[in-house]
Amino acid sequence: MTIENVLPKDYAELLRVWENSVRATHDFITEEDIAFFKPIIIEQAFPAVTLKCVKNKQNVILGFVGIHDSKVEKLFILNEARGQGAGKVLLQYAIKQLGATKVDVNEQNPLAVGFYEHMGFKTVSRSPLDDMGKPFPILHMTL
Repeated sequence: MTIENVLPKDYAELLRVWENSVRATHDFITEEDIAFFKPIIIEQAFPAVTLKCVKNKQNVILGFVGIHDSKVEKLFILNEARGQGAGKVLLQYAIKQLGATKVDVNEQNPLAVGFYEHMGFKTVSRSPLDDMGKPFPILHMTL
């Protein structure tokens, strides 16, 4: 798997990856939440971070990572590509090449929490609400 830059023309495909991943791993998120977050993600969240992606041989994006100020702001993998190493490749790149040392993870997503723990992150604090003030507890983790 190779890491590639993400361009604004890729945002629609990234949004599809995000939604596919969220539907597979965030069973606490409602349809209303998804509809609320989609325009924010594509209009504000993607442009605010350094984005990198991995693609398959057919040039389809399998997953992406977004970094800002040494923090992993987003890491999403297509559900059908989970468990095949894309997340690990993206996170290792983010750590080694982009200086990532922190991540916030939804506490209600135990697979993600376990993944980051496996990759060396430890929980240092917890917030009962996410950044949007929604009741999704967040674990603040650091290497």
